[in-house]
Amino acid sequence: MNDNKTLADFLPKLNTEGELILGDLKDSALKPITKQDVIDKILLIDDPELGINIYDLGLIYELNIENNNIEVLMTLTTVNCPVADTMPNDIAKKIATIDDCGQIKVKLTFDPPWTKDMMSEDAKLALGF
Repeated sequence: MNDNKTLADFLPKLNTEGELILGDLKDSALKPITKQDVIDKILLIDDPELGINIYDLGLIYELNIENNNIEVLMTLTTVNCPVADTMPNDIAKKIATIDDCGQIKVKLTFDPPWTKDMMSEDAKLALGF
């Protein structure tokens, strides 16, 4: 088993950094997007197998916003996750619904590997941990 997979292993139409890119880069923003705005959208995306949102599962490692351009660094519960080919695009499309959103980059990483310890207390309770 190869644990060194990147997003490029799942989605062939990416930039050379292995990032999925959606939308156009902005130089400035009329109404700044906050991290909470982005989190609120990500909270709407559930892991299809676990039925818990991906934010509370701890799959979002980093969110960066500059001029309403958004970068997301994320992971999956396993390298062989069945939604690996669709989840980054689903995230980008959901974030793109924020008003005045610029370019969205979603990058997948498996470093560090996801563990159950990364889940929120709510997610642990919902899953019986």
